[in-house]
Amino acid sequence: MIHVRVARSCLLLGAAALGLACGRDDEPREDPGSGDPAASPSESDGDEPEPEPPYDPLATARAALGKLDNLEATIPPQCYTKTDGHANPCWVCHAPSRFPNAMVDWDLQRTYDFSDEAKTNYWTNLFEDRRAAVAAITNAEILAWIQADNYTPLREAIDALPVDDYRGYRPDLDFAAGFDEAGFARDGSHWRAFRYKPFAGAFWPTNGSTDDVMIRLPPALRRDADGRESPAVYRANLAILEASLATDPRTPDATLRWPIEPIDERAANIDLDGDGELEPEVTVIVGLPPRFAGAAADMPVRRGLYPEGTEFLHSVRYLDPEGGVATRMKELRYSRRFATLSDARLRAAYGREDEERSEGGLPIFAGSPLTGLRNSYGWVLQGFIEDRRGRLRVQTEEETYFCMGCHSNLGVTADQSFAFPRKLPGQAGWGYQDIRGMPDAPQVGHARGEIATYLERAEAGDEFRGNLEMRSRWFTDEGAVDEAALAAAPDIAAILTPSPERALLLNKAYLVIVREQSFTRGRDPVVAPLTNVHSHITEPSTGLQAHERVYLDGSLRLAWPEGL
Repeated sequence: MIHVRVARSCLLLGAAALGLACGRDDEPREDPGSGDPAASPSESDGDEPEPEPPYDPLATARAALGKLDNLEATIPPQCYTKTDGHANPCWVCHAPSRFPNAMVDWDLQRTYDFSDEAKTNYWTNLFEDRRAAVAAITNAEILAWIQADNYTPLREAIDALPVDDYRGYRPDLDFAAGFDEAGFARDGSHWRAFRYKPFAGAFWPTNGSTDDVMIRLPPALRRDADGRESPAVYRANLAILEASLATDPRTPDATLRWPIEPIDERAANIDLDGDGELEPEVTVIVGLPPRFAGAAADMPVRRGLYPEGTEFLHSVRYLDPEGGVATRMKELRYSRRFATLSDARLRAAYGREDEERSEGGLPIFAGSPLTGLRNSYGWVLQGFIEDRRGRLRVQTEEETYFCMGCHSNLGVTADQSFAFPRKLPGQAGWGYQDIRGMPDAPQVGHARGEIATYLERAEAGDEFRGNLEMRSRWFTDEGAVDEAALAAAPDIAAILTPSPERALLLNKAYLVIVREQSFTRGRDPVVAPLTNVHSHITEPSTGLQAHERVYLDGSLRLAWPEGL
């Protein structure tokens, strides 16, 4: 049986934050180590560069099997933010949930409900002063670095491994071949890219990274009733899944309406708009179909849940200072639903989580970093991250724990996912990730844009209130959100894209971490020590409740304007 226990912390999805303030009022713990046996100083240290060892993407993970210095590595750095009783970035993650998510964790906005182990902040990179190291990296050096391809060598290295030597995910998407206008991978791998609004605060480009996400459904959902590959069936089933995951969960299935790409109901042999006829083109789902189409016609549609075999591929990348897409990946993340849980089993899993947490248990996951770690809700996750020479390698166990927390038990997620429920509706939402042209859609139940709401409640553009560029751009001198400036922004890209100077600085700060291989001490590209973060939790209260700054209206889903 798979168990997971995630500490009741202000668990926020990891987001890069640039620290420009110096000093802190409490001292960090002793450096717990990098967790990478290949860790070494920068390649620029010394007179001669070290010879490049053979590329083995499994070596570091194998050498670190069973090594876990931070037993609460599921708690990301952002959970140690100092709110000062009024700055609340926690509300976007910790919100009243609705089944099939039974994790009601909004109360974590008001308390650092940490285990004894987690009261010490292991993310000591937040307190490092890297200004000298960053200054030593030239613009030409970092520009060459971010445009080098480290994905193709990973594919080639993994492909060369015998099946008996490696049973994890084998990267099978040809990024170089790209995607067509509808988001389908041109290599025939059935991956499909989609455009989505970045999660509030966490993956905003201004905080250090860009990313993309692709989805792939299992063969039965891509084939017609005769077992033949059918683009129409695949599109129809993706549309059904989108309506299931992205709509307001308070809306009954029967009255649900969701805009979709044009789909031929006749080819898919399913009535999507509920008019009793099969038409050559429909662009809206009316009422959630009870079952999927084609070869999966016997598979029930379960609201808010992905079918077994659903896969996601997620690359996290450096920032292109010109606003494009950097070639180099910081990370490659893969997840797959390996098991279908009944409603009763889902409730039991959440019940076990609550019981283990109350007993002070620490998080434990089945699997290994070489095959992926498994949570209690039917998902397996595996990640790849750069070695000190920039080559992608399998993450260690502790590095993978960092990913498991937010994708295993968080009140705001939709079946442990973030991106797909935030997909831009309809045809415009299918294609490689691009936030240009996207409006600041509110969360469901809100009237104000999500970004504007986050800025006001967090009092900043990041969880640590260290992104001074966001403050100068979108806040008044008095510290209020500059509503006029936000209203004048043509899209969210204009709000969330950093200046070229900031992009270069953040890239350099992250490269320092790569050369140190200090990911287990934090992945945030911090240049100077942060001040709005605890090195140790001594007072359980965040102070937010006393100042009436706890919010119960957070939601992952968005109320997109009609007609997009």
